[in-house]
Amino acid sequence: MEIDKDELKNKLTEEEYKVTQEKGTERPFANAYWDMHDDGMYHCKVCDAPLFESGTKFDSGTGWPSFDKAVPGATFRIHDDSHGMSRTEVICAKCKAHLGHIFNDGPTETGERFCTNSASLCFKKEEK
Repeated sequence: MEIDKDELKNKLTEEEYKVTQEKGTERPFANAYWDMHDDGMYHCKVCDAPLFESGTKFDSGTGWPSFDKAVPGATFRIHDDSHGMSRTEVICAKCKAHLGHIFNDGPTETGERFCTNSASLCFKKEEK
């Protein structure tokens, strides 16, 4: 999926653009979804692809939304050696937007923690 950068700059806030297109990171504990507990689906802010079900979200204490698994096929993992660290970057499989990083210290049976920027997400509440 080819994304027009100028169109994205008009669609996204400055922070959303920095996070999704320039691999930025938002501040912990000062973002939209770190403490959200509603039922629904987290979608990609850029292309609206479903990424994480609310039932996979957990409180990691880090100040960013954390999930133990993504919707199957919704994300890609890329090795990331930036900032003097060896990490695994997580991107949207559909539009390649930067979502965050994944770590192997999750508390559930997957053992994974998708540390995700709220600025890369759009939440859609479950209809009852």
